[in-house]
Amino acid sequence: MTNLFSSFDPSASMNLPLNWMSTVIGMMIIPSSFWLIPSRISTLWNKITFTLHKEFKTLLGPYSTGSSFIFISLLSMILFNNFLGLFPYIFTSTSHLTLTLTLALPLWLSFMIYGWINQTTHMLAHLVPQGTPPILMPFMVCIETISNIIRPGTLAVRLAANMIAGHLLMTLLGNTGSSMATMLLPILLITQILLLILESAVAMIQSYVFAVLSTLYSSEVN
Repeated sequence: MTNLFSSFDPSASMNLPLNWMSTVIGMMIIPSSFWLIPSRISTLWNKITFTLHKEFKTLLGPYSTGSSFIFISLLSMILFNNFLGLFPYIFTSTSHLTLTLTLALPLWLSFMIYGWINQTTHMLAHLVPQGTPPILMPFMVCIETISNIIRPGTLAVRLAANMIAGHLLMTLLGNTGSSMATMLLPILLITQILLLILESAVAMIQSYVFAVLSTLYSSEVN
């Protein structure tokens, strides 16, 4: 039987004084902006968000009532989720259509409802591109309608498919390591590192593409 006061012992399992971690764990919860001079990382993130704000405002147009804040939030959420998925044993939520469709469908639906209620003539004009011959007009209306309806699907599938493809390739290559010859292992490691760099780039690009296309769909409504 252990002593009654053993719960106050500083050493946990493996004789490591991990219990002292509770002293600083509170500091990790408090945002650094409250107790630190803005670090280089926070300054860099502020610059990135400001640049994105300027770009999204340009895409939304001068007469737009939409805010760039929602699209920056969307980009950062997808970006963090994509990057987290690159770490081992962490679930990649953006590789599932459950999440990507949940983001894409309400956005697209809200743009459509707003557009058709407030800008009906403008939305109807969008169905026929400028300079279309009268004979092709019925076909153009069908094509434009279909392309408009499949937009949330393409947004969701693009993000999910890109996340799945890279992760699957890395997993398949990683699983072949145990059955490979020792001489070929350095080549496999180099390939995996290059793939990881590529996946990091894809994680950034896909979040940016999702946000930019959402912004463009929003700007079409106004």
